[in-house]
Amino acid sequence: MNWNQELLNSAIWVAKAYAITLVVFVAVMALLARATVWGRQFWSLTGAYFSPRRSWRPLGGVALMLLFVLFTVRMNVVFSYWYNEFYSALQALDQKGFWFGMQLFGILATIHVVRAVLSSYIRGAFTIHWRQWLNDRTVGEWLQGQSYYLGRFAEPAVDNPDQRIQQDVTTLVTTTLALSMGLVGAVVSMYEFTGILWNLSAPMTVAGTEIPRAMVFLVYLYVIGASVFAFWIGRPLIGLNFMNEKLTANYRYLLVRLREYGESIALYRGEAVERRGLLASFAAVIGNAWDTLWRSLKFDGYNLTISQIAVVFPFIIQAPRLFAGTIKLGDVMQTSQAFGQVEEALSFFRTSYDSFAGYRAVLERLSGFEQNVRASSRLALPALAEQAQGLTIEHLTVRRPDGQVLTADLSLALPAGSALLIRGPSGSGKTTLLRTLAGLWPFSDGQAARPQGSACLFLSQRPYLPIGTLSAALAYPAEATSLDPARAAQILEQVQLGHLARQLDLAQDWSQVLSPGEQQRLAFGRVLANRPAIVFLDEATSATDTGLEHGLYRLLRSGLPQTVLVSVGHRETLAAFHDQALTLARDGSWQLGAP
Repeated sequence: MNWNQELLNSAIWVAKAYAITLVVFVAVMALLARATVWGRQFWSLTGAYFSPRRSWRPLGGVALMLLFVLFTVRMNVVFSYWYNEFYSALQALDQKGFWFGMQLFGILATIHVVRAVLSSYIRGAFTIHWRQWLNDRTVGEWLQGQSYYLGRFAEPAVDNPDQRIQQDVTTLVTTTLALSMGLVGAVVSMYEFTGILWNLSAPMTVAGTEIPRAMVFLVYLYVIGASVFAFWIGRPLIGLNFMNEKLTANYRYLLVRLREYGESIALYRGEAVERRGLLASFAAVIGNAWDTLWRSLKFDGYNLTISQIAVVFPFIIQAPRLFAGTIKLGDVMQTSQAFGQVEEALSFFRTSYDSFAGYRAVLERLSGFEQNVRASSRLALPALAEQAQGLTIEHLTVRRPDGQVLTADLSLALPAGSALLIRGPSGSGKTTLLRTLAGLWPFSDGQAARPQGSACLFLSQRPYLPIGTLSAALAYPAEATSLDPARAAQILEQVQLGHLARQLDLAQDWSQVLSPGEQQRLAFGRVLANRPAIVFLDEATSATDTGLEHGLYRLLRSGLPQTVLVSVGHRETLAAFHDQALTLARDGSWQLGAP
């Protein structure tokens, strides 16, 4: 090799290979996106990221990574020729050639290190940007249209959406880059080193037939045959990887629930039941892990055996020619490296099957999650018109998911400042009616009009307290900065939580600190902080005594005289704070009258 011309020759090679690779890469990606299920799934999930109408930077990043892949291949080719000349110099006891080779190695090694560092940075930065975009898009779609709640009513049903957002998004990005760039590198390496191996190969006689360039044909037959058998062994890993993620997420969810409901479980002394449930869930994880282990042992053991045989294969073939003096030691070493590169490139499909199996499972989970989000956005939710004050309901019918009528043909009107008490036996659909008026129940028809956005507030029996400061929990869903500290302290005093006024800026999980009664009092403080035009209260005082309940409702009626109150409750003491009562029956009938 003429090392004085190698820089120019390598630049020309990279430019030609880059132009061809870009065209082929785009064509193959387009074909996969159209012709394969997993390709369509991938494009549906991330195609928008690569749209030039959004930004050219992702496409530029892919193009740059492809350039570095080709640069890497060229460096491997150059190193193979360096090995040839270096070992030939050793064999010939050529000191001048030896020291020239060492100097040349220093230059090549420096270029190699710089290339590796730059390539790692480019790929790492691309991974971060892509992961951030995909996470933002996934979380945004999940929250938009309240799919995080409505998804339970949509098909296909999904489990553990938290895992799909946090873990699968990351895996999708990293594995896509590893497989796609690895494939490009494998194909280009296979082409380049096949040419080198072709020049170094000699004919071989098999069963009386001379085979020209025999080593090239042998390596292809060897690896292709091994890969076909490896695919057969590794195919069950796709399903096993999918089940591993699902079962592991289920087990993690049970552990989270144990911590979340720790006090209730401790009061019930339910440790034995929880232990059985946890061990049963973990047993499923372990069972799948054993199945995966045995299948992986077969797959990895087979691949390792094939790779080890490939190490000595070129030496066995070239040894007779070396001993006969027709080739040099450098030729043998370059043959070994070229054979290894071709074998590794061809084996990429075999050795990456396990990764591809996991990749398919990730695509299945994220695609199912995306379908669920889109299906939930298409649910026929009740028509809620906007009006500045009051509540109007016209011919509203609420059903169970199985079609059974809970409330039939309900019509009523509540002006500003009025209060309605909804009561009835358990199972009559009181809470479901509130869900319908919140726009969250798809099994209903009719019309309703009420204030929208921040002018409407719902208080559930178990209030939601975000992790953060007490001030943020009090102001929720508004921002904590919208609530003046002095006003926040005053509200806490009004709802009999004045002892917490000094902890307004303390950040922690307040749902684990406050008692159920204190949480409900804090929820009433939210009403005072947000001053909505209408409030729906679903047994919002069930954890308080009648004295506290009386004080909280009196606080709302006096402090927010124009606010409409719609309460669900069983206590007779609530009647004093409401103007009308809506009584629901289990057969779907209803009656509106005095409380």
